[in-house]
Amino acid sequence: MRAVFIGAGAIAVMTAQTLVKHGHEVVIIERDKERIDALGEELDCGFIHGDGGKPAILREADPEQTNFLFCLTDNDQSNIIASLVGKSLGFKRIVTRIEDPEFEHICIGLGLEDTIVPARTIGRYLAEMFAGHDRMELSAMIKDEARVFSFVVREGDARTIEALDLPKDSRVICCYRDGKFRLPKPEDNLRVDDEVVVITHSRNVLDLEERWGLRKQRRPSS
Repeated sequence: MRAVFIGAGAIAVMTAQTLVKHGHEVVIIERDKERIDALGEELDCGFIHGDGGKPAILREADPEQTNFLFCLTDNDQSNIIASLVGKSLGFKRIVTRIEDPEFEHICIGLGLEDTIVPARTIGRYLAEMFAGHDRMELSAMIKDEARVFSFVVREGDARTIEALDLPKDSRVICCYRDGKFRLPKPEDNLRVDDEVVVITHSRNVLDLEERWGLRKQRRPSS
């Protein structure tokens, strides 16, 4: 798979390092030429020098061949603009980083459904840790070639778990209905807007992304 990052901050670089390690193609767009030169010595990926919010620069990043566009600069407005430009150019999936939560509903209203607020995510994790619950435990348990994938049921999808026709070595582990956790049986009916969580082999992720990935939606924040 192929990922393009706008901005070469800590989050972008750490994510890029992991993707490169797993054999994925990575391109980083960065305005600071000195930053590119420094990263070029430690990261085996492509670099584009320029403003990631400019259409010409994003076209150079090859939208049609890119699975994810990550807009991760330290400026919320720049990330939103770059995301909208990327959307207009046909990037398959766009992740928008914002620091100010007030922008979140604006992003969703603009169709930028994969919006992340890093400070809030970390805050919730620390609060869960304080309460004695480690939300990272599941990530630690998903090892080797196992992967977790989720999608939202839409009109026209199969109406039961067993009728989903999932790839080999895939199984539904739970679903969420109206934000509430459920353990469905194979014969249970699915409803529109149910979020289905699947555990699968890594080789199936691309197939699942092609079938449901572009229709994934975030559940509303609690």
